[in-house]
Amino acid sequence: MIEPEMKYLITGLGNIGSEYTNTRHNIGFNIVDYIAKEEEIQFEDGRYGQTAQFKYKGRVFILLKPSTYVNLSGKAVNYWMQKEKIPTENLLILVDDLALPFGTLRLKAKGSDAGHNGLKNIQASLGHNQYARLRFGIGDNYRRGQQIDYVLGRWTPEENAALTERLEKAAEMVKSFGTIGIPRTMSLYNNK
Repeated sequence: MIEPEMKYLITGLGNIGSEYTNTRHNIGFNIVDYIAKEEEIQFEDGRYGQTAQFKYKGRVFILLKPSTYVNLSGKAVNYWMQKEKIPTENLLILVDDLALPFGTLRLKAKGSDAGHNGLKNIQASLGHNQYARLRFGIGDNYRRGQQIDYVLGRWTPEENAALTERLEKAAEMVKSFGTIGIPRTMSLYNNK
């Protein structure tokens, strides 16, 4: 009997619409777009989002860009996990994080939503917080009361210049997550 292929759902959080393109909050979309470009695959419209698939080292990676807006990402994640029969341990959420300095990449096996509405909604949809997330630091360089403008703002020229290298590292971490697992990926990449 042939073993079924291991499938991974890699969900980049972001908001659809041109006004959100290249904003800090859309870094999840940027990471999956970067991977799709690297793998020379196209996203296709589907229920609750766009998906693209590729194989790497015998695993199937399904990239997802929810079309539900960040705050309702759980609906898309839940739907695609059911549709593709993906176990929770093969789910990875790519998300922006204000608490980390710009470009810092931190993989975690589980954890709190840290006030992020996208993670809050995923947790509510799944009924737990035992899923992996890759946090991409966007820094917290804003004045009091300016958080929303900052998160939905565009990258500075300096950040933009450094972005490609950070996206490349995030893409490596995604593939590593699916091939060598969380503990080894964390020790190889976290805080680097």
